[in-house]
Amino acid sequence: MDGRKHRWFILGASLIPLIAVAGAMALLWNEIFGWSDVVVLVLMYAVSGFGISTGYHRMLTHRSFETYKPIRVALATAGVMAGQGPPLIWAAHHRKHHRVADKPGDPHSPHLDFEPGFKGTMAGLWHAHLGWLFDVNLTSDPMRYCPDLVREKPLRWLSEHLLLVTAAGVVLPGLLAYALTGGDWRAGLTGMLWGGLVRIFLINHMTYAVNSVGHVFGRRRFDTTDQSRNVAWLSLPSFGEAWHNNHHAFPRSARHGMKWYEVDLSAILIWSLEKTRLAWKVVRIDPDRMEMREAGVSRVNAASMDKRELLETQQNIAPLAERRRDAREADASLVDVE
Repeated sequence: MDGRKHRWFILGASLIPLIAVAGAMALLWNEIFGWSDVVVLVLMYAVSGFGISTGYHRMLTHRSFETYKPIRVALATAGVMAGQGPPLIWAAHHRKHHRVADKPGDPHSPHLDFEPGFKGTMAGLWHAHLGWLFDVNLTSDPMRYCPDLVREKPLRWLSEHLLLVTAAGVVLPGLLAYALTGGDWRAGLTGMLWGGLVRIFLINHMTYAVNSVGHVFGRRRFDTTDQSRNVAWLSLPSFGEAWHNNHHAFPRSARHGMKWYEVDLSAILIWSLEKTRLAWKVVRIDPDRMEMREAGVSRVNAASMDKRELLETQQNIAPLAERRRDAREADASLVDVE
């Protein structure tokens, strides 16, 4: 697809859900809204949200856990229904992002080539949120960034039949609403609107917000080489993705919410799969390693320090500043995206 066709495709894919939201608001104003609409909206938001967070992101991109092929395909299919593009392209984009996060080559950093001040910040947020999708030159090559996934036939099929599966994700909530209401065709239509297009709009902008807001606003627990932030108020609707600084510190971790109070719905799902023996090789971060990173010590320079010294750095890490600067380039190995 050339640049012009690509831009028109992205524009259409962005405008259709937006127009659907406007239509849904008009129906709300006229009190045309039923319980079945709530059911299919919440259900499909959960399905597609887990598809992106657990499936596309943690399972495919970072290989945070292994599972049986039917579950793997189901999670990837749920991700396609979110309307965020083919799994192979999505994973390639994200692996590239981690390799050069907030540096030249990052497809959706809000910090590159933008003028200082409010105007530049807004331009960066727009680029990271949605603008980068319009540039065909920023499309990442799956053969370069995720050849392991390209070898999987189901993922190739889902990528090649993107529009069909995405459309099925719009029709499915309509059929469900139709069945729930005993054959009310109006409920079927509004179910497609709320559980299909409005839900796609909501889940997409939640993901986009992690890319944009999650690199500008929020708290930094770990001293990573990028500008990632933890955005607590986005954690629940993003299924745990908004613990973004945690994630950039430990990309392969199956759990992004690393404190007991950090809600991470995808981590709960992965834990449930593991407890029922439907998932294995779940990547967990050793508490000592996490403690060292939070103190500002990478695993690269930790080898030359004893545990007592590492713990002391929690109180005063200033003496380690020079060593941390020297190790920043070596810290690239912490990406662990493959």
